Amino acid sequence: MTQLNTPYPSTAYLTGFLRSRGIDAAQEDLALALVLSFFTPDGMAEIRAEALNTPEENRTASVNFFLDYFDAYQSTIAPVITFLQGRDSTLSHRINTREFLPEGPRFASLDAFDEEESTDPLAWAFGALGSQDRARHLATLYLNDLSDVLRDAVDDRFEFVRYAESLASSQPTFTPLADALSAKPTLMDLHLQGLASKAIERHRPNLVLLSVPFPGAMYAALRIAQVIKDTHPDIKIALGGGYVNTELRELSDARIFDYVDFITLDSGERPLLALLEHLNGKRSAERLIRTFIRNSGKQVQYLNWQEPDVPFEEVGTATWDGLPLDSYLSLLDMLNPMHRLWSDGRWNKLTVAHGCYWKKCSFCDVSLDYISRYETASASLLVDRIEQIVAETGQTGFHFVDEAAPPKILKALAEELIHRKVLISWWGNIRFEKTFTPDLAELLAKSGCIAMSGGLEVASDRLLNLMKKGVSVEQVAQVTKGFSDAGILVHAYLMYGFPTQTVQETVDALEYVRQLFEYGCIQSGFFHRFTCTVHSPVGMNPQEYGIELIPLPEITFAKNDVLFIDPTGVDHEALGQGLKKAIYNYMHGVGFDIKAKTWFEGLGVNVPNTTIPKNFIENALYR
Repeated sequence: MTQLNTPYPSTAYLTGFLRSRGIDAAQEDLALALVLSFFTPDGMAEIRAEALNTPEENRTASVNFFLDYFDAYQSTIAPVITFLQGRDSTLSHRINTREFLPEGPRFASLDAFDEEESTDPLAWAFGALGSQDRARHLATLYLNDLSDVLRDAVDDRFEFVRYAESLASSQPTFTPLADALSAKPTLMDLHLQGLASKAIERHRPNLVLLSVPFPGAMYAALRIAQVIKDTHPDIKIALGGGYVNTELRELSDARIFDYVDFITLDSGERPLLALLEHLNGKRSAERLIRTFIRNSGKQVQYLNWQEPDVPFEEVGTATWDGLPLDSYLSLLDMLNPMHRLWSDGRWNKLTVAHGCYWKKCSFCDVSLDYISRYETASASLLVDRIEQIVAETGQTGFHFVDEAAPPKILKALAEELIHRKVLISWWGNIRFEKTFTPDLAELLAKSGCIAMSGGLEVASDRLLNLMKKGVSVEQVAQVTKGFSDAGILVHAYLMYGFPTQTVQETVDALEYVRQLFEYGCIQSGFFHRFTCTVHSPVGMNPQEYGIELIPLPEITFAKNDVLFIDPTGVDHEALGQGLKKAIYNYMHGVGFDIKAKTWFEGLGVNVPNTTIPKNFIENALYR
């Protein structure tokens, strides 16, 4: 479970690579198929039966509302899905009447506005026009209500993005997953198992690759593996992906191999070539690359024959062939403009370089291959790939998914796109470094750049230096203003709770952010709570950051997040509520005249006045 609006790119990358090497490969998105299998009139009936089996005293408000308005849900679900798939735009008019859809608990936020102030609570977001966007937002709330019903009546682990995440995320043993997989299947499990069985019959593979990018995909991946092992024990199964690469690097619990045969780490191309040669009898098990197996002694064994990785220029072009590109759901959940890009519209996801050219940030997993091994491709080859993908998908929107796209490559790419008259819309993530001048921002905009995100993180020069970010607040202001002036939407990733961050630094950071919004440097932002991971410089050298790690239990399965003791003793949880409230208002263009400390009132923390001059950003921009 990742996104419902566009395919996660790992299968597209690997399918394209394998085909470029003459290997017959097909791909399926069973996450999308699973959700769509419930969002039908028959699916509504199945959910109703499960809800009626729930004792009345255990039914949530969401379940009761669904049962009360079942007929309305069953009659509207098919047209709403068709609308969100972009096949019936005229339905927006009926949705916007607020009489067409049943409006459950998720709609309560729309009714929280003072009616004397606003008779239309969505007017500030969509205005008199924007009927398609308004309807998509209402339809998304409707689906979120149904998601709550699925969670409360069908499978209490269900979420669109983080399905059963707690079973896998930083779990020291395999036991929670083993217990869940041995339990009686839920209706959700049965749907997924049926879909997996049909996919196996359709393709009849001898090797199945399961990509697990996040913890919220692990449980479902193993349910798929379970049904394959039960029905086709001769089929070999390999597991890989971002979650595996990050959290299973010290795996020693052999029980996971009851479900899969191989687990590979890091970039999958070279390990897969070795694995295919092994399965074809051309390579011994001892010569597998970055691969875990269960050996004859029933122990986990890590095999890592040394061979160079496939160069980034030779990984081939991603292909979406086989994926139902017309079936993805274009949702409009959060009204944050950058988060909207994540969930609304189908984007071709592409990498312009492998790894990160900076790879110094102390909060980042810089020790892992996906960041530490930096490789580039020529702009000409990148545009060749872009043209091939547009020809295949018919879609000209691209999301460059690099950790931090290098400015030199982006400049060359923009020039090549313009030279070859390739018209696309694209967005990505960067470091707000001084190389991104106003002239470069103009060039990127001319080539089709519509949005950029980047890390301002703690918005404190002391802490930015401590985390080796390589930028200053003043520099971020100048760079982001250049992008904004070029017509490019700018989103700032923000962080709170970094080691030794004080209350004063937190309120000062919010003042910087307020000024950045006020002076048009950024249009979007989001505060994340800092999490220490074992693969980051903070996790590997905590004493350098003034903290003490809390010892982890014995780990045989997943290892990633680690708690720590910060001598400052700041209540970051309470501060986080104020930060998020403030930035929500700033994104709507209000609250600039409110003192930064005011947002924290009533949260049980004593917050001082900011020490930042009110004209700091103005001086940075115009002096």
